[in-house]
Amino acid sequence: MKNTRPSIYKYSIILFISITSLFLIHSTSADDPIRIGATMSQSGALSTQGIAAKNGYLLCEEHINEQGGLLDRDIEFIIYDDESNSETAITLYEKLITDYRVDAIMGPYGSTLTEAVAPVTERHKMVHISPLAATTSIWEQGREYLFMVLPPAELFLAGLIDMADDNDLKLVAIIMEDALFPKAAGMGAVDLARERGMDVKVIYTYRSGRNDFSHILELIKNSEIEVLGMAASSLNDFTTVLRQMKEMDVNVKMFGTSGAVVQFREQLGDLAEYAYGLSAWEPTLKNPGIPEFTEAYKARFGVEPSFHAAGAYGSCKLFAKAAEEAGSLDSDALRDILLTMETQTIFGDYAVDERGYQTANKGLFVQWQDGEKVIVWPEDVATHELRFPTPEWNER
Repeated sequence: MKNTRPSIYKYSIILFISITSLFLIHSTSADDPIRIGATMSQSGALSTQGIAAKNGYLLCEEHINEQGGLLDRDIEFIIYDDESNSETAITLYEKLITDYRVDAIMGPYGSTLTEAVAPVTERHKMVHISPLAATTSIWEQGREYLFMVLPPAELFLAGLIDMADDNDLKLVAIIMEDALFPKAAGMGAVDLARERGMDVKVIYTYRSGRNDFSHILELIKNSEIEVLGMAASSLNDFTTVLRQMKEMDVNVKMFGTSGAVVQFREQLGDLAEYAYGLSAWEPTLKNPGIPEFTEAYKARFGVEPSFHAAGAYGSCKLFAKAAEEAGSLDSDALRDILLTMETQTIFGDYAVDERGYQTANKGLFVQWQDGEKVIVWPEDVATHELRFPTPEWNER
């Protein structure tokens, strides 16, 4: 019998929101909180990143309210679970704006969901700060209210390529998930490697949800690949590939991913050693407010914050700064401020061009050393020397 529970659950959520929204709509008074609507992927393939980002929003809410609120009002996040599903996210953002009548919105996790909901926020002329979307094509469609915080996706594997080139590695393989962000990150790495004169011997795109990479890993093994870069949306893809590399004795001098999170080491243990990964943020950076944010996050949620948490927190603070400078929540006033603002949050530098496209944030690359994530690229913020080359499996 066909299992209908997921769809029933999804439509139950939507029905619940539709019914309850009729009771929640009310005229705004000066005593009401500023309601900020968002979705985050609290279940499904993107939940590792989405839960961390949701926590970043909630901690920002707490801190802004402790500091007197925004425009003399508290703020209140209304965050629904989009289940890592584009259609669900579209429905929920429409409900938040038209039924719940939130005062502002913040973005969901990732490029795929951001691309899905951007037409909704544009149609309603709502400023949409995207904390964790990075694919350039999203900002090449004439949108007026969408703002980017992350470094561009095409640069997410740039650190790996740069370090490989510095160490005279030439034979490259790039694996990428067939989704908006991973394809942009993967092809960006291909272009960067070719610009450096490296030989990209393998380019492989796989369908989302794949759990067996043995075929492509056999090809990589037979091609004597020195550098393997992987771009994906799901943490499980990275961990599955590394486990299968060990099982099949596939050895490369550098293996790097488009996203480094604590759960990578938690799931893999010592297998994670020597692996590299993009991190748009680390708590060892010198950005003002990082120590206070990190300690508060650990105290409230019991774990170290990832760059997803910091991205959401920093984006929320960016919205608040724009609102204070504009003196209102008017979307056009906020848009004018965000287009010209140059500032720094705990997450990093912020500046955008006329598209709302990030021009200041370049990202970091980390390596797992002795069970810890340490910054190894770029040199001006590196905390450790990279451990190179990666030993073969039988030497560890």
